[in-house]
Amino acid sequence: MHTGVKIVDVERIVVDVPFTPRCEIGNAREIWQWRISEVIRITTDVPDLVGYGETILHYTWSRVPDSAIERVKGRNPAEFLGDDSLGAGLQMAIYDLVGKALGVPAYRLFNLPKVREWCPISWWNIDMSPEDFAAEAQEALAKGYTSYKIKARPWWDVYEQVAAISAVTPRHFRLDLDWNNMLLNAGNAAPVLTELDKEERVAIYESPIMQRDVEGQRLLRQKTTRPIALHFGDPPFPTVVRDEVCDGFVVGGGAASVLRQGTLAGAFEKPFWLQLVGTGITTTFSVHLGAVLPFAQWPSVNCMNNYSDDLLVDPLTITGGFARVPEAPGLGVEIDESALTRFKMAPPHEYPRPRAILSVVWEGGRVVHYRDMKQVWDDCWAGNQPVQERGVRMETWKDDGSAEWADLYARATDFPVQDRR
Repeated sequence: MHTGVKIVDVERIVVDVPFTPRCEIGNAREIWQWRISEVIRITTDVPDLVGYGETILHYTWSRVPDSAIERVKGRNPAEFLGDDSLGAGLQMAIYDLVGKALGVPAYRLFNLPKVREWCPISWWNIDMSPEDFAAEAQEALAKGYTSYKIKARPWWDVYEQVAAISAVTPRHFRLDLDWNNMLLNAGNAAPVLTELDKEERVAIYESPIMQRDVEGQRLLRQKTTRPIALHFGDPPFPTVVRDEVCDGFVVGGGAASVLRQGTLAGAFEKPFWLQLVGTGITTTFSVHLGAVLPFAQWPSVNCMNNYSDDLLVDPLTITGGFARVPEAPGLGVEIDESALTRFKMAPPHEYPRPRAILSVVWEGGRVVHYRDMKQVWDDCWAGNQPVQERGVRMETWKDDGSAEWADLYARATDFPVQDRR
């Protein structure tokens, strides 16, 4: 045990971790920057006492400020436990470091009793074709997962997607659907959800309509047999509880915020997902949080499966849909330094937006061409397109240097382009 530890240095190591080949296809449209991870390495005045954490730079609750790094130098890391102002990677590394210094696993530092040795965990993907979703589901099963959270979108046939996944998975496999509000209102959502209620594997619906629509959420709860989950805080928690707006939550953020949200949800017996996105480093931290939060009963969303490397020497143990909580000090996992070297990324730590035309094709031959995913989202959120039709699909036309591509891309600069086939 080392109690008088002082932080000597904090190093930022930015790595570009490739997605798996199938994930690369879907992720390239919208979340191509998620492959960029900043690993924080803290060294101390005790030889070989090192702490690690991670920030997904382009998808995080908070990057690590330079001021936070300067603030912790020369100080005892225990002073900063529970300080969300540190940012994701630095806070995670502090917990890893203090746990190692005291010889205890990170979950012991949350000041709550351990409630489980195995935490539920989910496979996750951005929107994909039914065929790719089915292939991902098969891989999930092979790697010990029994729950799969997917993005449901107006530009894909969700009924076909669910059927494709169901055809290749056993009855106990569970599927959670996240619309990010794209069904818009209860009138649109009710027939979609009641139809999906017939599917045995469908388990939870996340944010089917605008989260602020309190009355609409209440109406949907009366019409569907599946739980409805919302991101914690929208609507405000007192409103959610008073008006019985949802069945559970998506909980994320810094450690203090997660523990606060999890405690509030638990006080009203509302289950939740933990949503902390990253490689094996972030996933491990999430598992430690899940070990002490009684109502972290829904499978956590960490997206680790999207990466070709988890940045760990030995992977987390995942079997039967659960991840084992590490018992070694700190995060309880060894970071793969060779992977940090292999994937190290030079500045600038970002990639340009891929140039591609995204074409949504409906049955009957109607087509709408878009120049990027933001334009797609804005058009659908504005209610300009059907929220969920059978037979719809999205096609991607990458910049091939042709005059035809350049002309259509230019025409879609200000507004989507209507077309027919």
